[in-house]
Amino acid sequence: MLDKKYINKIKQELADFSSIRREVIKETGDALQFSKRAIFAMHRDNLEEAKEKLNEAEKIFVGLNSKYKSNNRLQSEGSYLAGLEEFVEATLFYQFLTSGKISEIKKTFRISAESYVAGICDVPGEMYRYAIKSATNRDVVMVKKCSSVAQEIVGELIEFNLTSYLRTKFDQAKGAVHKLEEITYQISMKE
Repeated sequence: MLDKKYINKIKQELADFSSIRREVIKETGDALQFSKRAIFAMHRDNLEEAKEKLNEAEKIFVGLNSKYKSNNRLQSEGSYLAGLEEFVEATLFYQFLTSGKISEIKKTFRISAESYVAGICDVPGEMYRYAIKSATNRDVVMVKKCSSVAQEIVGELIEFNLTSYLRTKFDQAKGAVHKLEEITYQISMKE
């Protein structure tokens, strides 16, 4: 005979998570947009606006992690991971533009190794776009800095045994580094 009490418990658990999931999708979608807008602001050299957008995204992640700290499923929800990856990318790019360095992201909520690696793999692409703008403005120093740091990122990540999704992200980072090398070469030919 089927244990209907247990089945109903499972049914309720899934219904509860479905409700949580809808909230997480909405909230992390907002965080993702704040992060994208921060990156856009950085490409316009508006670091103040970028910081504001990053703070808004961070508030969302802090709130979700505080509200659902006992729910282990939050960290594996696809929309949460996508939003967190974009936040990591934006934060690391901001670190690069403001300090010239990329390091740990110290927050009150957990950033998994996978999310950090996925985010840092996207940074060379942002550096490539920033280098294009810098080359247009004849800022050779910044172009070379973007290229150098992007090469350093890929140089470190090549030591990882990345597979699946992270391997695809890594391959994209290598492509961005190659494009940066081409820009650097073209600039050197004009010096």
